[in-house]
Amino acid sequence: MAKKIFVAATGQNCGKTTISISLMHQARKKYNKVGFIKPFGPKVLLYDDFMVDMDALLMAKAFGMEEDIALMSPVALHRDFTKDYLAGKLDDLSLTDCILKAVQELEEKYDFLIIEGAGHGGVGAVIGLNNARVAKLIDAPVMIVTESGIGKVIDAVHLNLALYEREGADVRGIIVNKLLPSKKDVTRKYLKHAFEPLNVKVVDGFNYSPILANPTLSHISKLFDLPLQGDLSEKSRIIHNIQLGAASSQRVIDGLLDSTLMIVTSSRDELIVTLSSLYHIPAYQEKIAGLVIAGHGPVSEISQQILHDSNIPYIRVEETTAEAFTALSDDVAKITYEDQEKLNWIMANAEQYMDFDAIDALL
Repeated sequence: MAKKIFVAATGQNCGKTTISISLMHQARKKYNKVGFIKPFGPKVLLYDDFMVDMDALLMAKAFGMEEDIALMSPVALHRDFTKDYLAGKLDDLSLTDCILKAVQELEEKYDFLIIEGAGHGGVGAVIGLNNARVAKLIDAPVMIVTESGIGKVIDAVHLNLALYEREGADVRGIIVNKLLPSKKDVTRKYLKHAFEPLNVKVVDGFNYSPILANPTLSHISKLFDLPLQGDLSEKSRIIHNIQLGAASSQRVIDGLLDSTLMIVTSSRDELIVTLSSLYHIPAYQEKIAGLVIAGHGPVSEISQQILHDSNIPYIRVEETTAEAFTALSDDVAKITYEDQEKLNWIMANAEQYMDFDAIDALL
């Protein structure tokens, strides 16, 4: 039977998937066969005639496990799943059996099995399968991923611990992610004071990294549900800055930062032409990641031709520049299987930031 770990979290956007990728990368160096499962997933995609969770698909694609995709995502919660379930339309489904059967098959196939939860401990309660209950059901020791901090982390972990304890799940430790290097030692010290008397170990996760936090051009395209145009080989490029092209062209160019996504209104012909022309110059290509061209008005014919010939990546949206900027500012980028630069970075830095042996020893 496989050794198991249930990767839980105090909430969304803690970096749980980053931790799962790191665990997979490092575990494969120690164990012959390492598997993955997302027992239930609320964010689904259609893949090879299966509705599967996007994190399960990420792991399958990144680590060559596509043959197991149906087992890796046994319960995919499509958009109306919750309503249909509460309305009694899905009474014939045995979700518990689906999960147990998938876990059993993967346990028999692999030596080490990573089980990734969905959000905080209570997620899934509406279908009678919150994360804490699933962890107990499949008898997997739990590590809770949390963002960095002291007071808010202690509060959030205790809130989740209460549910895991009520369900009888075995929480072994917490993984503190998105650590700030300047506060790392102090954070670790006080969290150990808070949790180790409870027999809950504290393990470091990754330092905060803009590479992981920031979106790619592909992500922006999906956010607006519009195609990326221009050089599609740049779709995995990470955007480190988002700027509004509201000033004069010269001031906009002088103010360019590293890997900037520039939001410009469709009527700013001179700025569109200038940015498109500069994109050919390597020094500026490092600064210009792409454009979001906003507004109802058409781009002039000559500007469109220059834009096309430059091959600069761009997305054409009908929202105003202010609306586009707000949408981008409010968005939280999730890692997908297409984000090769992010995946490569996680695997290259996994050993540096996260002590797999320390986690493995707790299981």
